[in-house]
Amino acid sequence: MDLFSTSMVSLKLDSHRVRFTRYDHTFTSEEAINNLGSLKFSQSNRMPDPKDLSRIVTTTTTTTFSMAKEMAQSVCQRFVDARFVESVDDKALLIFPLKGSLFQLTPKGINILQRFCRRNGITARHVMDVLESPRNTMQLVNLERDTETDKLSHDCTTIEIIFRRFAGQDGPNIKSSISTSDSDSLIDYTSGIVGVKVARERKLLDGKIYSNTFTGKASVDWLMNCSTTVERRETCLISELFLKYGLITMIQDDKQTPNVGTNAHFQPSKYAIYGITERGQRVCGWIAREKTREHATTYGSRGMPRDSSNARLTHILQDPALRLLFREFLQYSLCEENLSFYLDVSGFTTNYHKAEKMGTFNEVDSVRGTLAAAYGLYNAFLAPGSPCELNIDHTLRNSLASRMTKAVGDDESMFNGLQEVVHLFELAQTSVFKLMSSDSVPKFLRHPKYSVILQEHDVDIMGGPRSYSPTQAGPPSIPEHIMSRSARAWQSPPQALR
Repeated sequence: MDLFSTSMVSLKLDSHRVRFTRYDHTFTSEEAINNLGSLKFSQSNRMPDPKDLSRIVTTTTTTTFSMAKEMAQSVCQRFVDARFVESVDDKALLIFPLKGSLFQLTPKGINILQRFCRRNGITARHVMDVLESPRNTMQLVNLERDTETDKLSHDCTTIEIIFRRFAGQDGPNIKSSISTSDSDSLIDYTSGIVGVKVARERKLLDGKIYSNTFTGKASVDWLMNCSTTVERRETCLISELFLKYGLITMIQDDKQTPNVGTNAHFQPSKYAIYGITERGQRVCGWIAREKTREHATTYGSRGMPRDSSNARLTHILQDPALRLLFREFLQYSLCEENLSFYLDVSGFTTNYHKAEKMGTFNEVDSVRGTLAAAYGLYNAFLAPGSPCELNIDHTLRNSLASRMTKAVGDDESMFNGLQEVVHLFELAQTSVFKLMSSDSVPKFLRHPKYSVILQEHDVDIMGGPRSYSPTQAGPPSIPEHIMSRSARAWQSPPQALR
């Protein structure tokens, strides 16, 4: 994602014509490959002058690297595979050519670029034109990952939360014909709010007509276009978990064998047909859920303690599913930078303490590298005028500005300066934690949309997620509304989930 964003920032993203149509913010395949071949990325940081705080000093850092033409083409292919870019004249083109094609950022690519620019304080005009364009419409599902291994979190509750977006927040994304629902067009996935494309009716080889079905290909397409997955393998894994947890059922496999159920492995084929089970509909809120367990009203949603907002926030930060929901809430509240800063500083300080314990800072290059990471965090979240500037104590802000702008001399003073920076970051992190716990957490728990979801995903008093094993009661049967042509219409979700 960072390599993609860096390459887009360093491209012109100009206007080009294809026949009689002009396309803004586009680039040719040759321009992308040549740009990656000798990539240059400049970033300017604005900070107060340590000798005169009324003056602003701007420092510019330029990073360059090069790669062979074949490698550059391979990297561009990864951008296409991850649905960051697409051909403007051939939407179905999945191969990045050496020359002769015009490309543009997808709504997903623009969303990824926007996050990168906010985090790094990039405000170049040609980039801002893209971010302010009408094509910046995507609200990606930001999948939670293990900070050590980068593996996706895939507990049952997290998968159910992803599934809500996958199925559609406002009901199924019904297409009138099979050809429309199975098309390669990305136009139906510009926002990430509508669910996977489903066919209103589909007649299979067993002679029966099934309502509201989707293909395995449609499943992986939605996950690739509307979430932060970057490779097909992860989309297949998530789809497999939809099957495992009984949210969807296979009606026909890719060999066109009917009534397979949930026992088969997921198949990302346009011939494999799936429907949403009754349990999946309940998870989405399309039909009423069963009465929640009594202890949910005693101990609170997902077992969160009722005694303090600090304890609740700690529970949220430790739980991938809750973190995913909380991040989405903060996005809508326009204060996601608080959570991003808290998590980024946690990663930074964890790496710092590990390196200190291992004696890594005996080498001056390690100190400089860690200081560079600190400057990146400072300029993204704490510097005056930064794109994600946080609301922290004025005295602490001045201390950070003073420390970050001090010139460092010998190696020992540089390490001492790094220690002070880490201490100040930890103080800022504590300040942001208090702000989230006192302001954001109570609003999150009271919000109609999220309070309903939290109550549905209740856990025991220890906070452990409730489990679901599809083998306990056998595979879920194909629901009646899928089997019958005359099935009743799918119900819209409650107003609280809209």
